[in-house]
Amino acid sequence: MLTRRIGGVEVSAIGLGGMPMSLSGRPERDRAIDTIRTALDKGVTLIDTADAYSADDTDFGHNEELIAEALKGVDGVLVATKGGHTRTPDGGWGLDGRPEYLKAACEASLRRLGVDAIGLYQFHRPDPDVPIAESVGALADLLDEGKIRLAGVSNFDPAQIREANDVLGGRLASVQNQFSPAFRSSEPELELCAELDIAFLPWSPLGGMGSAGQLGAKFAAFAEVGEAHGVSPQQACLAWMLAKAPQVVPIPGASRPTSIADSADAVHVRLTPEELRRLDG
Repeated sequence: MLTRRIGGVEVSAIGLGGMPMSLSGRPERDRAIDTIRTALDKGVTLIDTADAYSADDTDFGHNEELIAEALKGVDGVLVATKGGHTRTPDGGWGLDGRPEYLKAACEASLRRLGVDAIGLYQFHRPDPDVPIAESVGALADLLDEGKIRLAGVSNFDPAQIREANDVLGGRLASVQNQFSPAFRSSEPELELCAELDIAFLPWSPLGGMGSAGQLGAKFAAFAEVGEAHGVSPQQACLAWMLAKAPQVVPIPGASRPTSIADSADAVHVRLTPEELRRLDG
């Protein structure tokens, strides 16, 4: 497994996104556990979760508890979780970026994950009712208190990334933004992270739940490049992302062992400069 670094911590170049294993329509628990353990067998040492990855507000924290169960007795895995999103009774989403909420959310995540310190804690999404400096300031406090080892942000634009890094005193370890063949508007954030040497974690890198399987049909270039290498369009996509910068660590979501096994093998695909230009187009 190729490795990369998040805030000085070495991790697999491909992570596992836990979200599909906990939303409405999620798989049976045994299959979800098998998916996580297959990722570990393939050398994946980064697992991304969030307290809000649940069906609704009644099972808030479902994904964190699932991952904690799958990782019992396992060392050497960086678990990245997030706080700042809330869930509503109808399965909707809300925001709460107040420092007191984020600190309480972190404490709850610590309990669910069964750890003394969270490996990577990320502010899930800016709350328009709370200044960025206040929300990210809570992460700085959590770092100083030893409750979290690394701090990150998600769904931030370039100006917000710079502000977050300033508030953290240069300790911003990661930025998790949506990025895929269908959603390329996060290129400026990716480029800024490469400039500042901050890990960039593309979420939904294959197009998201329900769309990943259609990537090759929707974007023929990825299917054709994948075919030339004898791999899936999804592997070609992840290899394209990895080639963009050493700071890029895609976190494809999965709910089946075969899906994460295929994604993990993308680290072995080496694309030519001509192929990269074609996929960039």
